[in-house]
Amino acid sequence: QVQLVESGGGLVQPGGSLRLSCKPSGTPFAFLVMSWYRQAPGKQRELVATVNAGGGSTTYPDSLKGRFTISRDNSKSTVYLQMNSLKPEDTALYYCHARDVRTTIASWGQGTQVTVSS
Repeated sequence: QVQLVESGGGLVQPGGSLRLSCKPSGTPFAFLVMSWYRQAPGKQRELVATVNAGGGSTTYPDSLKGRFTISRDNSKSTVYLQMNSLKPEDTALYYCHARDVRTTIASWGQGTQVTVSS
């Protein structure tokens, strides 16, 4: 079972930036496909970004391309989500997600709150 610890959420003004971090433990990082999801109040959880286990491939929904960037530092066993030009509609609880490519077992973090407001 993978344990995920997220950090970096907070309150930011529209147009600002935040960087979220997620550090898994319990499974070698190299075997994990890492993703970020978000869930706003009253809405379904949605995929924000994914980076493959090797780190060479990333995917985003079209609506977030250009503003959000997912990356992973294998030396630190950490995945990041850089969020720029934030909008009030980006306000949500952001979850880290890990899927082990060997077993397909997936794990969720507790979530970190991002609030975009003036």
